[in-house]
Amino acid sequence: MPADFAFGPDLRQALAERCRAFPRIVHPTPGLKLAAVAITLVEADDGSGQAAFLLTRRATSLRAHAGQWALPGGRCDPGETLEVAALRELEEELGLSLPPADILGVLDDYPTRSGYAIAPVVAWLDDPGEIRPNPDEVASVHRIRLDELMDPGAVSFETIPETPRPVIRLRIGDQHLHAPTAAVVYQLRELAAGRITRVSELDQPVFAWR
Repeated sequence: MPADFAFGPDLRQALAERCRAFPRIVHPTPGLKLAAVAITLVEADDGSGQAAFLLTRRATSLRAHAGQWALPGGRCDPGETLEVAALRELEEELGLSLPPADILGVLDDYPTRSGYAIAPVVAWLDDPGEIRPNPDEVASVHRIRLDELMDPGAVSFETIPETPRPVIRLRIGDQHLHAPTAAVVYQLRELAAGRITRVSELDQPVFAWR
């Protein structure tokens, strides 16, 4: 794995190999609704040549989780695979039409407090110039560099009285991500660093339980 996560064919191949070898866990809890999110790797927009992933701010007009950080995604339609659902949501939210060949793999299900099993679908996008955010769902789109997540200070685990499980936070600049988004991004971060780290026991903050 390239140490600096430079965006290019070497990184794509390395990540694809790790995704193919990843021993994915399907969460066994019955009754959870299936959902998929797209972790889409692109070139950073700061001239560094580093790899980044697309992160959105949800529109403030949405009924659920308005204004929060999120990965493009949503509930699987009947008969849809996780991969098809993630690509459909990516097109609906950001106007991006990716072929199935640009999917690198699927990581572990993350069970949410609101009753979903969220599967992170890792995808590669060579040209993000066609991003057209849907204003009904997306307020803004951001490219978060993968190498910045490797800073030890970017990840923290908190203890709160409402749960015995650790609550994960990822620092993004002067902002923080929480689970479920933080949990699935953290698992990708660990995979890129050469580690297989399970995240289903990492909890969400109380405000995200509904």
